[in-house]
Amino acid sequence: MTSKRFRFNAIMSALNSSLLTNISFVRPEYFFISGFSGIPFINYYFVFLVFIYIIAVFGNSFVVVMIISDRSLHTPKYLGIFNLALADFGETNARIPNLIKTFLFDSQYISYDACLANMFFVFFFSSVQALTLVVLAYDRFIAICLPLRYHAIVSNSVMSVVLMGVWSFCTTLIGITVGLITRLSFCKTIVVKSYFCDHGPVYTLACNDNTVNSVMAKLCTMLFLYAPLIVITLSYLGILLALSKITTWTGRLKALKTCVSHLLVVGVFFLPVISTYIAALTFTLNPNARIISTSLSSAIPPMLNPMIYVLNTKEFKVFILKMLKQRYNVRP
Repeated sequence: MTSKRFRFNAIMSALNSSLLTNISFVRPEYFFISGFSGIPFINYYFVFLVFIYIIAVFGNSFVVVMIISDRSLHTPKYLGIFNLALADFGETNARIPNLIKTFLFDSQYISYDACLANMFFVFFFSSVQALTLVVLAYDRFIAICLPLRYHAIVSNSVMSVVLMGVWSFCTTLIGITVGLITRLSFCKTIVVKSYFCDHGPVYTLACNDNTVNSVMAKLCTMLFLYAPLIVITLSYLGILLALSKITTWTGRLKALKTCVSHLLVVGVFFLPVISTYIAALTFTLNPNARIISTSLSSAIPPMLNPMIYVLNTKEFKVFILKMLKQRYNVRP
């Protein structure tokens, strides 16, 4: 009888503990984005972001329209550039409009569901950008190292499948990462110390165990920041090795010229982020300085990428000149 009573008490204790855990689970209605609070002359920065937003949206839309309109640009390389422009367009719209809303309506609150949606789209499009740059590096590697087999290895169908794989992989991994936020209880504070619903500043607010979220954060950083940079670096080491076998400097420069646009885009995308990480590790970075630098490092690449490709790519220049000539000819 005593053992039965003991067992009953143990079961009731476990049930009560479970009920208390469920009762204490807190999912806030809103989060408060504290990112740009207390920064002097922040209104001028918001105006600057609006300027960046307009240029980025117009530039990437222009690149997308050019590639769709001109059949000569329906090649594997330009499919990659098309994909990058779409990702740039998506990330710009995921980040900056929320900041503009904060500036116009002086409201730093965002609902729980909107916060998770914002988090997903920002990290999704950013990860697509990183992996697309890897795909473009692979395209350049095959074009220079195996030029005779390029069309057999890299075709439009192969590039389309690879890019679809990129979008599927990013959707799955980022979806899982953001979805795991819903298992967290937020009973400490709702203040997110970032300029958007950033994954790290959000999951660290949790009262319950967030080990899985921390692991996913580190995994995403490895897969979408360090791994792409390592793969791109290795591909260009292979390209430099192949160029060293070309006997004339004219031939080397001609081959290397096809990589200039991609190298510039890679530098614009990765260097600011890596610099911010190094600065944060080497010395104490002021929170306001960190927020300004991270927001700029994510806002500027989508603005510059279309300019880099249009100004450094012969096919784009030819397309623009053709459009201008057609417009000139139809005028009375």
